[in-house]
Amino acid sequence: MDYRTVLAEVAEAAGPVASSGKVADYIPALARADPGAFGFALCDITDGGRVEGVGEWQARFSIQSVSKVFTLALVLAADGDALWQRVGKEPSGSPFNSLAQLERDQGVPRNPFVNAGALVVTDRLQTLTGDASGTLRDFLRAETGDHTIDFDRHVAASERRHGHRNAALAHLLADHGRLVNPVRTVLHHYTRQCSLTMTCQTLALAAAFLARHGLRADTTRLLTRSEAKRINAVMLVGGTYDSAGEFAHRVGLPAKSGVGGGIIAVIPGRCSLCTWGPALDGHGNSVAGTAALDAFTTLTGWSVF
Repeated sequence: MDYRTVLAEVAEAAGPVASSGKVADYIPALARADPGAFGFALCDITDGGRVEGVGEWQARFSIQSVSKVFTLALVLAADGDALWQRVGKEPSGSPFNSLAQLERDQGVPRNPFVNAGALVVTDRLQTLTGDASGTLRDFLRAETGDHTIDFDRHVAASERRHGHRNAALAHLLADHGRLVNPVRTVLHHYTRQCSLTMTCQTLALAAAFLARHGLRADTTRLLTRSEAKRINAVMLVGGTYDSAGEFAHRVGLPAKSGVGGGIIAVIPGRCSLCTWGPALDGHGNSVAGTAALDAFTTLTGWSVF
């Protein structure tokens, strides 16, 4: 595969559409992002984890909800299937921060990638480790070899000041007996993990364990093949908020997006991908990133279908 040619065409497809989106200005610290920025990286696990990229693929950005994939993996690695008694596996069909859906479902989040589900996962990781956000940071540093990965305190503080909806979700979860740790503790670690800054390059490297069917960068096993398969499956049906069906139709890959503009995607047995474009569509997914992944799977013919 001539990656450079493919990635150049991917960037060409993504560029013109970025202006049709809008940056996540409801989190003031993210509102300063350049809506025209774009990056794309590919980690080829069949070639020793070689990474190729295009655009601003080495620029740092706030990973936001992309972090939810890694916290889920860490909990499954430590706790097995017990988590699925507290969180569902179904598409949401509602906005990622819906209070109404959580109330209708008796405090059981629809999946681990909506905000309520991620709060439950963070709560469990906190119980298991005593430092949920620190454990996540250390894992990402180990998988990428980049020990500069860290929290952005300005983004975390901005989310804490303006995160009333997440606080409401956490209190509703606690009211239904779904949280073990204090609400304040869970929210602290949740906002910290979302504030981590990474690049397309490091996120592609970090997500490669899902392409390797659960094997870490050092070849030790983090997850069983079955557990890795399940994460990829939940990413496919719920990783891009309430537009997962449209995303699967266009792109055909398990993926997880974040309102910082990042999207990771996985082609099991072949490669992991990360794209970044801060301008979002109405569902919270990167406009340029979605177009880029659509172009990539069309050009290469690689998908899970």
